[in-house]
Amino acid sequence: MSTTPRIAIVGAGLGGLVCAGVLQRHGVPVTVFERESDPHSRSQGGTLDIHEGTGQVALRAAGLFDQFLALARPESQEWRLYDRHATLIRHDQAGEGDLSRPEIDRGQLRTLLLGSLGPGTVRWNHPVRAVTPLPGGTTRVHHHDHTTADFDLVIGADGAWSRVRPALSDAQPSYAGVTMVETHFDDVDERHPGIAHLVGRGTMSAKAGGRSLVMQRNSNGHVRVYITFRGPQDWHNGLDLADTEAVRARLLVQYQGWHGSLLGILRDNEGGFINRPMFVLPVPHSWRRVPGSTLLGDAAHLMPPVGVGANLALLDGAELAHAVIEHPTLDEALDAYESVMRPRALDNAKTAEQMLATLMPDTDTDTDTDTDDAAFPDALWPAGAAPDSPAAHTS
Repeated sequence: MSTTPRIAIVGAGLGGLVCAGVLQRHGVPVTVFERESDPHSRSQGGTLDIHEGTGQVALRAAGLFDQFLALARPESQEWRLYDRHATLIRHDQAGEGDLSRPEIDRGQLRTLLLGSLGPGTVRWNHPVRAVTPLPGGTTRVHHHDHTTADFDLVIGADGAWSRVRPALSDAQPSYAGVTMVETHFDDVDERHPGIAHLVGRGTMSAKAGGRSLVMQRNSNGHVRVYITFRGPQDWHNGLDLADTEAVRARLLVQYQGWHGSLLGILRDNEGGFINRPMFVLPVPHSWRRVPGSTLLGDAAHLMPPVGVGANLALLDGAELAHAVIEHPTLDEALDAYESVMRPRALDNAKTAEQMLATLMPDTDTDTDTDTDDAAFPDALWPAGAAPDSPAAHTS
């Protein structure tokens, strides 16, 4: 880049932070706008499997791979698949020294990325209301407090409900027909040994028809639960989602006939239930070129959370930063970045659609016929089955 561009990233999620980190490593200043009030204002979600061909590539580019390995849990690559009778159908474990997709808590990874940035890079409590392309190829950022700032490049890394996307595309996320209801267990090995046995060291899934129960072990004995089912978005109509016992009763009806050890996931969980309907962007999602703006991660290619979203966001961020560094103009940088990112996103979005159809068939039957190995080809196992992060990040 012949002159130093003014660059803003909207959203301090994983993709935006790794983009900022790579830019700063190469002496390019950047500002990150984030709506959250501070790094600890909300839970950052569950555990992520970071793949060697995508997310790990990005962490190497940011100079953080060794620090990542110090936090990661290779043993959590273990997967267990059950039917609704709690019969173990398949059990996969990582081999000795296997680092193909070690797990890490999303919050730990975000903290690692934040720690790599210079002081003041992230402007907390700076929600973005909209962005406006300006003549000459610059872009104006509009904040909720009605202040504005102009940049040569604005990067939308602000998730499913991106405030940057409307400047490039009319696309809006739509309901995918599947809902995930999240809950959790703490100190699982001491307080919930039955749950600890089911989940093992990594992830378990029990499924039948269009319903599943997924548990993922996080660090420090914390287990996240995702109660996943096909149905209308208003499945909770007439139900107060803040009424934990009423939600529990409704869910137990949905899973009637499942083995008692699996129903314990619904009966004995700690805290309340969080409703997380699944949204996706159209496939393919493309946009007209607007000088001075682009998208990465879920803002560009929101797809079912089947284990690839965070990895793609990390790779998007690193590759976009390198494109800016390596090309003489921003237009050339965006051409280079989008020409690779878009077809990659399309391929992954198509695969994610296939995975969702396989894992959550559109059927009213509650049989076990879709839980055998034939319905879980190696291409979908185990990386394709893990919920990446049911909570879409927004800024």
